[in-house]
Amino acid sequence: MLHAPMTDYLELERRHAPGVYAPRDRVFVRGEGALLFDSEGRRYVDCAAGQGVAALGHAHPRLVAAVARQAATLVTCSAGWPNDRRAEFGARLAPYLPVKDPRLFLCNSGTEAVEGALKFARLATGRKGIVALERAFHGRTFGALSATANPKYRDPFLPLVPGFVHVPAGDLQALGAAVGADTAGVILEVVQGEAGVLPLQGEYLRGVERLCRERGALFIVDEIQTGFGRTGRMFACEHHGLTPDLLCLGKAIGGGVPMGAVAIGPAVAPLTEGSHGSTFGGNPLACAAGLAVLDAFDEEGLVERSAELGAWFATELRKLPAPAVREVRGLGLMLAVELGRPSGPALKALVDEGVIAIAAGATGVRLLPPLVIRREDLEVALAALGRAVTA
Repeated sequence: MLHAPMTDYLELERRHAPGVYAPRDRVFVRGEGALLFDSEGRRYVDCAAGQGVAALGHAHPRLVAAVARQAATLVTCSAGWPNDRRAEFGARLAPYLPVKDPRLFLCNSGTEAVEGALKFARLATGRKGIVALERAFHGRTFGALSATANPKYRDPFLPLVPGFVHVPAGDLQALGAAVGADTAGVILEVVQGEAGVLPLQGEYLRGVERLCRERGALFIVDEIQTGFGRTGRMFACEHHGLTPDLLCLGKAIGGGVPMGAVAIGPAVAPLTEGSHGSTFGGNPLACAAGLAVLDAFDEEGLVERSAELGAWFATELRKLPAPAVREVRGLGLMLAVELGRPSGPALKALVDEGVIAIAAGATGVRLLPPLVIRREDLEVALAALGRAVTA
């Protein structure tokens, strides 16, 4: 089949699109580091990183080489059979995790990781209830959506999975009233990303963990967006000394190759054969990508880079003029600029300025650049944002 001319890509995609994504007027065809290039050759500073996926940026040489090498060796191997890349990846990842003696269930995405964690919590405890937080976002499949609080995502698909309760974030008393004898687990994000990049306080988070221990519920932490250096620590749990029983991972874990994982702690007994599974989970290609990601973190100091660049960037963002900018929130290179008005026009203006960002709730601009981004590219984004929010 002949490839269509570049000018036809937009029309081709629109013709076959499912309608679930907002229409856009750019076709991205290439990336390099923290830069994207469209079909007309225009350059953009990528401050979205595919919703925080591309921690190593685009076309990172280490990731490219690892994927090409593995694609020429063995792409798929059922998780029912041991595999060298999968074994190596698990052994390499385990020491980084804030979970004691972790076992790993490997899957293909963050929402699958949440689904797995919810099932494992019910299996391990024999209980059915799950407590989640208001403003939470855990994914769009039915279990993950049941843990997600926003009616915008939930209401079209009611009824959802029974047994889920939502309580206000930051309110330990409300949590205590909700966690009872039938609660299998409490699930939360250390920083509520989709809600607007809202960090939860350490005292509250430690209180949630303590309450779970006292009442026999499992402490489930969703680090799908915050994991792998995004907040200036390898995992956001480390800011507060948390030890989850179940840890949900995704996005940056494969550097752009689809991958997710559940890290399973000792409170969850070994799971029974056939109780869960994944056709593509833990495939050698994804595991080779995951190993390349860990190599880059080890050798390029990306966690420290996220902390240092993020602190500088947040300071500079706070110099943007008020009242156009009301607040800057976040940790590391997970930041939100609160505008106090719908962010759509500012996000569109940023694209026209050559910067890609995403929404933070309804009224904020979320910035999740690759951890390899150069300071001069952040300066470009900063100047563009200043113009966009005051236009």
